[in-house]
Amino acid sequence: MFTFLALTPILTVFLLLVVLRLPAKYAMTASYLVTASLALFVWQTGTAKVAAATTNGVIVALTILFIVFSAILLLNTLKESGAMMAIRRGFMDITPDRRVQAIIVAWLFCSLVEGSSGYGTPSAVGAPLLLALGFPAMAAVMVVLIIQSTPVSFGAVGTPLLLGVWSGIDNKQDLADSIEPLTVADYLLQITANVGFFHALIGVLIPLILSAFLTRFFGEKKSFVEGLKVWPFALFAGICFTLPYFLVAKYLGPEFPSLVGGFIGLLIVIPAAKRGFLMPKEIFDFGPRENWDKEWLGTLAQEDFDDNVTPKFSVLRAFSPYAIVIGLLIITRIIEPLQKFLTGDSATIVLSNLYGSDISSKIQMLYSPGTILIITSLLCMWIFGMNKGEVKRSWSNSAKTMVAAAPALLLSVPMVQVFINSGSSIDVATDLPAMPILLAQSASDAFAQTWPLVSPWIGAMGAFIAGSNTISNMMFSYFQWSTASQIGLSTDLAAQVVALQAIGGAAGNMISVHNVVAACAVVGLVNKEGYVIRKTLVAMTYYVVQAGFLGMAVIAGGLIWWLLAIIWPIVFLTVMSVTSKSAASKS
Repeated sequence: MFTFLALTPILTVFLLLVVLRLPAKYAMTASYLVTASLALFVWQTGTAKVAAATTNGVIVALTILFIVFSAILLLNTLKESGAMMAIRRGFMDITPDRRVQAIIVAWLFCSLVEGSSGYGTPSAVGAPLLLALGFPAMAAVMVVLIIQSTPVSFGAVGTPLLLGVWSGIDNKQDLADSIEPLTVADYLLQITANVGFFHALIGVLIPLILSAFLTRFFGEKKSFVEGLKVWPFALFAGICFTLPYFLVAKYLGPEFPSLVGGFIGLLIVIPAAKRGFLMPKEIFDFGPRENWDKEWLGTLAQEDFDDNVTPKFSVLRAFSPYAIVIGLLIITRIIEPLQKFLTGDSATIVLSNLYGSDISSKIQMLYSPGTILIITSLLCMWIFGMNKGEVKRSWSNSAKTMVAAAPALLLSVPMVQVFINSGSSIDVATDLPAMPILLAQSASDAFAQTWPLVSPWIGAMGAFIAGSNTISNMMFSYFQWSTASQIGLSTDLAAQVVALQAIGGAAGNMISVHNVVAACAVVGLVNKEGYVIRKTLVAMTYYVVQAGFLGMAVIAGGLIWWLLAIIWPIVFLTVMSVTSKSAASKS
């Protein structure tokens, strides 16, 4: 009964947001009320703790809104200055094919951004860029969310592993005794290599899936096959990222796989695309804008670019703000003295033990990606010689978009915080663990001998709820290791199970409610979050199921699991192709 009740908040979100497709602000209001009621009256969490979790959620939501505003400001600044025309011309000179543009921008450029920053920055940067290139708002959001998988485990210079997994497995005596003579630091490197291995095998197909989803949902023919036709280039781009990514994870650790993979991928793939290497013969573009479905469109104005007009700036100069953003992100994350200054006591606002609970809030505005985006936007005034009118319009329009996005985030994040902090300690008779922990424990009891198959789903559930692979890993890494030990797996195989947790946690970012809400907000796609999740949920299912099959093949062994791991991507692509033909014939 308690397991079902713990599942109720997730089912409420799924029913209202995904099935009924209600706007997030309504769906999350209902979900918050359900979650808070369960925490108060069933879990007996206590009024103070629920209030503290809610307050912390509002604070987190405000920090996300700051990033949303900053990302839209950079987009509007580039539009008002005329730089976006040059950026668009630069991409059109590489190729007018939208599938290839999506692979370069989302898969490679956004993975580089993820590696340097994390925390939703790839969506904040990539989705507006795709929108400006002429993508429908919903297509831009879907594309950047699908790639929120492979690079995420090593996002923000390895934070999901260095902070998330480390916090989960450190200071656990049974784990330390089991892995001797290895230290926890050594064990983390072993887990890191496993994460890189699994992600590389699964993620190499993400550019192809991304392309096929683009043509299936946003092409005139509604054809999944039309996207698969780019398979030579898509696999080439997949390998160019995942091979250096895996090697760095295996031999250098968790800090730089996504950064290096994205950078090397861009260095190889863009010149190859310019030379026509493995490029598709037929060019894919969206149909006439007047024929687009209204649900594809956001509130941000999509400009019509006249390709006969010569841009005011060179491509290099126009793209320089993005180079500045990446450079500042890397510098502030890698140079330790600077990082300590930006995150130190003097630069951090801490609200400890809210309302007497054990929940605290921490605000680090100087370290936020939003600050870097605003600094870059201010530098654009000088780089592009903007006048006062252009600057005023960019700030005014950005503020209006942020205000429209605020209600959904201000409701979704508090619901998440109450869910995570719902553990009871009032009465021994009702001493229940927090709802997500209870769900994980129930799953381990039900699927003990096939746990590697289920393990990624636990990670995905954590990220779906929390909107963060790091928090998912914090919650579940030790639980995953304990479950692996209880079913008799060796410490080496238990490390594989913890890696599967991180894999699932990364994939769960595709459907995380407040990730989706934030990504929709930066392109003005408010009240259509459920439409996006219906699409990204399918891509996440591919990722998590494949992780489970590979996990069983590596951990349990047996030909059947290897065959399933080989067959599953083929089955997935085949089913999607057949259903797309059916949809096209009906339309």
